[in-house]
Amino acid sequence: MSTLTFDSLNPATGDVVGSHPRHTAADVHEAVERAGEAARWWAALPPAERKRRLLDYKAVLTRHIRELARLIHDETGKPVGDATLEMVLVITHLDWAARHAQKVLGRRRVNPGTIGLNLAATLEYLPLGVVAVIGPWNYPAFTPMGSISYALAAGNAVVFKPSELTPGVGVRLAELFAESVPEQPVFQTVTGLGETGAALAADPRVKKVAFTGSTATAKRVMAACAENLTPLVAECGGKDAFIVDADADVAAAADACLWGALSNAGQTCAGVERVYVADAVYEPFMRELSGLAAKVKAGEDYGPITMPGQLDVIRRHIDDAVKSGRVVTGGSGAVRAPYVDPVIVEDVPEDSPAVREETFGPTITVRRVRDAQEALDLANASAYGLGGTVFSRDARRAAQLARRLRGGMTAINSIISFAGVPALPFGGEGESGFGRIHGADGLREFARAKAVTRQRFPMPGMNITSFRRGPADLERLVRLVTFLHGRRKR
Repeated sequence: MSTLTFDSLNPATGDVVGSHPRHTAADVHEAVERAGEAARWWAALPPAERKRRLLDYKAVLTRHIRELARLIHDETGKPVGDATLEMVLVITHLDWAARHAQKVLGRRRVNPGTIGLNLAATLEYLPLGVVAVIGPWNYPAFTPMGSISYALAAGNAVVFKPSELTPGVGVRLAELFAESVPEQPVFQTVTGLGETGAALAADPRVKKVAFTGSTATAKRVMAACAENLTPLVAECGGKDAFIVDADADVAAAADACLWGALSNAGQTCAGVERVYVADAVYEPFMRELSGLAAKVKAGEDYGPITMPGQLDVIRRHIDDAVKSGRVVTGGSGAVRAPYVDPVIVEDVPEDSPAVREETFGPTITVRRVRDAQEALDLANASAYGLGGTVFSRDARRAAQLARRLRGGMTAINSIISFAGVPALPFGGEGESGFGRIHGADGLREFARAKAVTRQRFPMPGMNITSFRRGPADLERLVRLVTFLHGRRKR
């Protein structure tokens, strides 16, 4: 094992939180080798046994919830309360995955149809083997566990490479798993910088990679996966829109909007970055939003910017927005490293970097629109397509807007609520990536479909799949198909 180490730092204080190995390519390959053996053992366990062990792991995490929340706080700087909420989501998703894996993935009969009347057909989803998870720093437990929990429940072994900014959280998650599954290294964590993750993605024994991070990094991971045709599920961030319709509850919308934009210092892939407000409620909404924002303090209500380099992006977006728009809250002086004060700017052009690019900071651009249709058109013009929000009192209208809002998830009259529903899939389109975690789709994401047919008896009078097939066999088949499918529907 490499003797080189690196430190994780508290971004608010600069204090060292912990030191961790810089695992080399050789270290990673050894971990994958161990995971291969563990995967075979884990997959061979009866589903009920895997469920029992995963539920025990859930109980272990629950007993350590305060410790883990404190560690998340130390490595990210986010308030302990927010870190605790993150761990609650980890626990609820793990519970759902463990309890539903067999129902979603287990063998079931499939109707073979009339042509296959003499067949019995079954479908099941089998484990892939070794799954690599490359996690982010903004939600260092919830986001990677959204892949890890479902991959484990599907019968795979996992090798996890956490962000170099939050390695301690990833290490602890694997250590606590070993308390429930001590026999084999079914869940391992490797630590290091970018080259550690690259070595993991490039290992040909890895059967799938789950990546969360920037679009640019996702493209590099995808290129590494392409060498071995390793499939990839990628969650690459977003530029989520928040639509306020003319009949919206303005107070509730403003409150949700502000939390969605400023919580975790805006470092949320599905957080609010663009706001479109119908003209009829624009003025009262802005009064409510600016009044609430004036009471929110960086360093008290939310933490610092975890990744120092992101401050340059945030500063550039704020400066550009201020030049072309009108400042409501904050402004060019909002960046006080490592903190950024709340920033709200209205009337920013749609081609501005603050509107087109992911900011990942506590900033909001707000635009007045004629109606919800114009808001929808502008919202869907983004290259990103992750989540979004609609506020409207008309349930039918809100549902229509939500369905048409580009992205994998939309919340109505709530904020990011889809992330807290374990049965719902999470993922995006376009620059936001592809594939899904969470829910039944998330379980199937880490499994392979296996279809089996069994002939129960020979089909009388139709020996089709044989060189002994005669013209009469084919004629009977054509007549049958014509009877079943040849009539036009009126």
